[in-house]
Amino acid sequence: MSSFEFPDLPSQFRQLLGQCRDLYVSSGERAAREHAHLLPSPAESFVTLMDDLHRALAVKVFVTICEADRRWSKNEKFLAEVLLFHLWGQWLEEDALHEALADMSKRALELKWYATVRPFDELAPLRDRIGELETIVTRMANVIARADGPLKNSEAGRIKMIQNELQIHLREIPIDEAEAHEEKDRIGQQAIEKIYDVFDKLPKTLRKDSSADAQKLPGSAQQPSSPQQQGGVKVKAKQTLKPEAPKLTLEEALAELDKLIGLDTVKEEVRTLANFLKVQEKRVAAGLPTTKLSLHMVFHGNPGTGKTTVARIVGKVFGAMGVLAHGHLIETDRSGLVAEYSGQTGPKTNKKIDEALDGVLFIDEAYTLISGEGEDPFGHEAVQALLKRMEDDRKRLVVILAGYPVEMDSLLHSNPGLSSRFSRKLEFIDYTPLELAGIFGLMAGKNSYELGAVARAKVLLGMQYLYERRDRHFGNGRTSRNLFEHAIRRMANRIAEISQLSVEQLTTLEPDDIEFNRVPAEVFDPLDSEEGRKELRFHITCPECEHGKDIPLKFLGQNVKCPKCDHDFQADWGEPVESVKSPAEKTEHPEKSAENNAGQQ
Repeated sequence: MSSFEFPDLPSQFRQLLGQCRDLYVSSGERAAREHAHLLPSPAESFVTLMDDLHRALAVKVFVTICEADRRWSKNEKFLAEVLLFHLWGQWLEEDALHEALADMSKRALELKWYATVRPFDELAPLRDRIGELETIVTRMANVIARADGPLKNSEAGRIKMIQNELQIHLREIPIDEAEAHEEKDRIGQQAIEKIYDVFDKLPKTLRKDSSADAQKLPGSAQQPSSPQQQGGVKVKAKQTLKPEAPKLTLEEALAELDKLIGLDTVKEEVRTLANFLKVQEKRVAAGLPTTKLSLHMVFHGNPGTGKTTVARIVGKVFGAMGVLAHGHLIETDRSGLVAEYSGQTGPKTNKKIDEALDGVLFIDEAYTLISGEGEDPFGHEAVQALLKRMEDDRKRLVVILAGYPVEMDSLLHSNPGLSSRFSRKLEFIDYTPLELAGIFGLMAGKNSYELGAVARAKVLLGMQYLYERRDRHFGNGRTSRNLFEHAIRRMANRIAEISQLSVEQLTTLEPDDIEFNRVPAEVFDPLDSEEGRKELRFHITCPECEHGKDIPLKFLGQNVKCPKCDHDFQADWGEPVESVKSPAEKTEHPEKSAENNAGQQ
């Protein structure tokens, strides 16, 4: 009989296993829904593959921690039973359990860490889930390590090793280096093939090969029917996963748009377009004439302002309305359209357009299609091929060009065919510090992390500093994402050696976990003293009546009441009342500062 120092550990472990599976399966469903054209048929088989990868990851984490002290304790064996039930849907007897544990240990050594998490690195649409993945793995490792009492040094070392492996393989890009994201933020056939290669190398113990879908995966062999043999252990096969990837309704697609932080003007434009198309549909039904409207668009904006995300939602809107048969999104840039040698650009461009038929072709950094320096025959060839296909397949293709505003205007003016076909322009302005903090908070909440008032203030001060000194390469939303992922890694390192962890310690991001590498430490000096914290003020706005008020730091994250309309709301974030300056900037022009102070007096 097991005896846990913390009796709820098995329950926590079960929940984490379920969360891990949900993350992988929902990620597979997203890929199957949005990139079915790149996946082997049926696309739903990718969901089964992701389910298998979650099994492999769970086993890898479990064995890595349990073998830290080269022995399996009674409590660890009980958690192993929980794990095996999660994997196979059946509790094992003593002999079968020992056999399964031995097999798991052997198989785990054969697995590479990168193989278990590769989709989150290779597939851009899944990359925003890296923080969630790291959170689940870190919490799972901590629960397993504490199964037999306080954390041992050997177990702490294994936890750190796992964290380092994830950090190595799930790329960490410095905050605000937006250009470093561009190359990997596009999904391609080669990335898909590499992920399927993992399946061929996955130990059969960790695969649900009895399913019809799994048999159709590349390189998989015919598997025995239920009851199946897994690693020499007979277990009853669980029901085959048959996920569906239904097309979203218009209301669901627009609701997804509304959930995005900021982008108010863009949201209004997309809704207006959807309303126009609905009216046209009703006019057709009534036998009335309709107005032809070009659906091709230009997205103006700096990196990280949500252009790709909105393009994906636009595709879903068009798909839901029947304007496009599928509404999927194909992302590319010059390298995906323009070839290196004469005669190859046309076929290359047409191949990419073929992938996008019945969906949206999103061309990022589109201004690079035609070089601004001298002649660019290959670029012009790609543009001409694009224009021709836009005309020939006008009922099956929507093209969105994206990039910096000035360069995009130059591109459109360089070719009358482009300017006439892309009359709809959406402006994606930089996120404000308040919106950047909100994006950070959204990620934290989604992953069950709590933020105290001081931590919230640190995020706001840091974002304000970066925002006020931004150039057009500012990372925007990527800055928030990178800051969050960096914070949970720092938190994991901070708590790794704490012998007895509470749920609060596992879920609370402290101010020291939040690190801005490019913000002077002096900017956060007011947070270090009680007096400094009392002086800070943040401006909040009532969501009901839009009345604004400055509040002390201690109210950040708290429920407050509007003094004007008595509406209760949570003051998650507030704009720092004064611009954030470093000490050097404050003393740069002391005489001007003195004049200003005198004037205010």
